[in-house]
Amino acid sequence: MSKNPPARRRLRTAAATATGLALALSAAGSAAAAPPEDAGRTVPASKISIQMFSLIPWVAEDGLDSVLGELADMGYRNIEPFGGNFSGYTAEEFRALVKKHGLKVSAAHNSTNEATWDQTLAYSKTIGQHYVGSGGFASPGIGSYEDTLATAATLNRLGEAASKQGLHKIFGHNHQQEFTTVYTDPATGEEKSAWEIIADNTDPRYVTFEVDVLWAYDAGVDVVELLEEYGDRIELLHVKDGFLNGDARATFADVGEGEIDWEPILEAAHGHVKYYTVEYDFAPDGREFAQDSFEYLDNLTY
Repeated sequence: MSKNPPARRRLRTAAATATGLALALSAAGSAAAAPPEDAGRTVPASKISIQMFSLIPWVAEDGLDSVLGELADMGYRNIEPFGGNFSGYTAEEFRALVKKHGLKVSAAHNSTNEATWDQTLAYSKTIGQHYVGSGGFASPGIGSYEDTLATAATLNRLGEAASKQGLHKIFGHNHQQEFTTVYTDPATGEEKSAWEIIADNTDPRYVTFEVDVLWAYDAGVDVVELLEEYGDRIELLHVKDGFLNGDARATFADVGEGEIDWEPILEAAHGHVKYYTVEYDFAPDGREFAQDSFEYLDNLTY
């Protein structure tokens, strides 16, 4: 996995674009050129989800019941809520509301506190949730190499407990720091990011990853290479678009309206990722974000 600086990343993108154009022109000029057998693939609606953190302003204005109804009308079949009692609903109330609109809970961002993990699993199981995890990783964090290994061990324990309760796997969700924090393996002398260390020291039976595409790119990671190397370990994707601003923090956009090149990412993710979850933190126009992002992802061919 590479961690390219922004300038190098842009050069690689430009080179890839030029190569892609040349190939396209060559194919267009050759009558014998045949499209690949799987050309025209799209992401099935059954695999598209939306992170409800994106829709906080919209939910605050119109209410959760109304928003879920509109999401279902747009074509969404899955949602990814956050928090143990989303908008104050009990697990039973939330399950009934989701079922009312024909939706399912693909995953949720919740607490990974080991002391209350049984309660978290009970809530997750009641609402019919598939994957469990949080908007980050688990304790004790990545403040040192030893802490990073201990975090991997925590994820293994939490994931095994989830599996025993009939849930799927626990996931870790990245921001920039999991990739920009690098440690030297004392046994081999090899440098690895905290994300790689956690991936290499967790049990695939119990632990997977939700890669946030924009934050990974903002950290200098080539997400296509990451998916090609760790594809079997990445079962969730946060489809977050936006603009990379050099040394400044990336800014958000509706999916398809930023600078992320989604076709090669979807190609690399195919066969591995189970849910493609659109996200835009606190989207200023949640309805427009949800509609535009679903339509883009549902219709994009790769």
